Amino acid sequence: MIDPSAVDFGKTAGDYARHRAGFPEELFERLAGFGVGLPGQRVVDLGTGAGTMARGFAARGCLATGIDIAPALLEEARRLAAGEGRAVEFRLAAAEQTGLPGESFDGVAAGQCWHWFDRPRAAQEVRRLLVPGGWLLIAHFNWIPLPGNVAEATEQLIEHHNPAWGLGGGSGVHPAWLRDVALAGFRHIETFSFDTEAPYTHSGWRARIRASAGVGASLPAERVARFDQELRGLLEERFPAEPLSVPHRVFALICRSPVTAAGLAGGNP
Repeated sequence: MIDPSAVDFGKTAGDYARHRAGFPEELFERLAGFGVGLPGQRVVDLGTGAGTMARGFAARGCLATGIDIAPALLEEARRLAAGEGRAVEFRLAAAEQTGLPGESFDGVAAGQCWHWFDRPRAAQEVRRLLVPGGWLLIAHFNWIPLPGNVAEATEQLIEHHNPAWGLGGGSGVHPAWLRDVALAGFRHIETFSFDTEAPYTHSGWRARIRASAGVGASLPAERVARFDQELRGLLEERFPAEPLSVPHRVFALICRSPVTAAGLAGGNP
């Protein structure tokens, strides 16, 4: 996988905020059945990016805080939250060391970002932040490359321009995260996934890909422009119909911080 230190999503904050499809509403609806994202819950969204997940939880009555290391993305997140009338606090901090008070949150979320963290350290920070019995959600919303489809062709083009990318060919399911949370002491680990289609115009898909780790977040501007023109030609030649219908898979892992004997005595969940 590409070196996380070589990736800066702040370089592509505009495209990121406008063209990366956020998690679908169905995810939040399903999460409610697990007691995740209920009104009044205090939630931290790690690696919040443009605040998609933090804003989604705020829309459901949660008290949401979004954390990210990219100032440009946090500015986009604040702009989007204000436009939606969502009261979200956004803070500049790393997932591994948030600076937030311990045992003060009912839930912690990490949407589309767990692989960028120092995962053992991030898991321990989550343990520190959560009240006993609090939940951790790790979620992804990935396009699915299939033989001959636009996602596969786009991945091949990314790999041609950035051989170090190394994130192509995925299934959208992330079993390694189950080991991460188990090693950190989390309990009641559950996962689910479902598929959906995301529509994109040609210009929208190009912007979405510019906002990816292998393109706008890691390549110099002149190479991004060269890639973008090649993608434009590829779409016009091989996938002329608009909108494109790009298959995506939602994956969610939910687990709970252990409840201590003291916590049980105090009535924690």
